[in-house]
Amino acid sequence: MSETHAINSMGFAKEPKDTRIIVAMSGGVDSSVTAALLKDQGYDVIGITMQLYDHGEAIAKKGACCAGQDIYDAKRVAEMIDIPHYVLNYESRFKQGVMDDFADSYLKGETPIPCVTCNQTVKFKDLLETAKSLGGDAMATGHYIQRILNNNGKAELHRAVDFGKDQSYFLFATTQKQLDFLRFPLGGNTKEETRELAEKYGLQVADKPDSQDICFVPNGKYADVVEKLRPGSVREGDIIHLDGRKLGRHKGIVHYTIGQRRGLNLGGGIDGKGIDTQPLYVLAVDADNNTVIVGPKEALAKNVVYMKDCNWLGESIPDDGMRAMVKIRSVSQPVEATIYSHDNGFYVITDEPQFGVANGQACVVYDDTRVLGGGWINGAEYREAKKAA
Repeated sequence: MSETHAINSMGFAKEPKDTRIIVAMSGGVDSSVTAALLKDQGYDVIGITMQLYDHGEAIAKKGACCAGQDIYDAKRVAEMIDIPHYVLNYESRFKQGVMDDFADSYLKGETPIPCVTCNQTVKFKDLLETAKSLGGDAMATGHYIQRILNNNGKAELHRAVDFGKDQSYFLFATTQKQLDFLRFPLGGNTKEETRELAEKYGLQVADKPDSQDICFVPNGKYADVVEKLRPGSVREGDIIHLDGRKLGRHKGIVHYTIGQRRGLNLGGGIDGKGIDTQPLYVLAVDADNNTVIVGPKEALAKNVVYMKDCNWLGESIPDDGMRAMVKIRSVSQPVEATIYSHDNGFYVITDEPQFGVANGQACVVYDDTRVLGGGWINGAEYREAKKAA
């Protein structure tokens, strides 16, 4: 008769020592604590770290994720907690799948989110396959998000307990197959609790600050990165008012995003007497004509948002739509909306108009804390509500 075991904390019916967990280690405090915590719980832990670009690349800022100091920090943590550790060179894949896409997206007038693209094309695709090749039962990361099994035993994606650190918006593209293999041990922690664990385990990275910028963008200078990757592509052009008036010149469309007000170096609108009357906002970025369209804030209002390349984790959307909450920017709060199926994906109609809906950003759908799915925004409009008969 075969021996039976209770389900361990990673969801497997065997002893932790017989359960191999591959931990994606970036060199930061979160992934380091993840590795130390699982090691402490008795799991067979292996750490893997991606090298995403050359240490000497001019665009790689000091201390950036997955390069230089961070790789060294990951190695030190692995040595301290006594686990095998491998550094994998993904420079070529990262450049093609993330950096090139980032530059091309900006040049198309979009506002990209490379961290989501990285999760889609490198971390939860290439890295996950490597974890399987190492004999992993699962791959764990330091993301602040929860994986919860429902009553039917299906893995669901939920927001982290610490909403201030929740990373669900950036992980909307996680497929069900990937979610079945992934684990997120820190989803129930606050950041403070994670740092306390780092202190408990004596990790050198316990006080290491969180990375604030996109890893390959030094000091937030997106245009410099685009110019480096696509020389000569950043060109001056006209700033045009919604009513057709030419108001000034811009130094390249990559400097602008929908809803932007600062940095236009323009006055407000102009009344009949030629007096500035109201602030101006970026309404559209026309890549074909290399122009930036500006106008009053009310012209930004959109309540219908269309998506492409959608990933859906929830149940089927009814023909008459379903009620949910949606988030259209990483820094925005979820708002009430109705979700409708559309061309193998979906679109949403928000209860209240939203300002600053930008192509290239994500629209993520929630049922309370559960992530139902999401997609890349590729269009928005304002639609008048139908009046009752």
